[in-house]
Amino acid sequence: MKKELGKWLMDIAKYITTAVVLTSIFGEVEQKWIIYAGGTLAVALSLGWGLYLVRDKKKGA
Repeated sequence: MKKELGKWLMDIAKYITTAVVLTSIFGEVEQKWIIYAGGTLAVALSLGWGLYLVRDKKKGA
């Protein structure tokens, strides 16, 4: 269950990255730094949490 949630969170990080890139290309937003900062923060959090849940807990193998 944790691995599936982790994979889902990593997919969300990819979708957010795509949305930020497309918004910066096609969007006419005056303050793009807000989109970049919010997108980077959201990607970092969801990717980090997803990798934490997917990690292999065996350290000796």
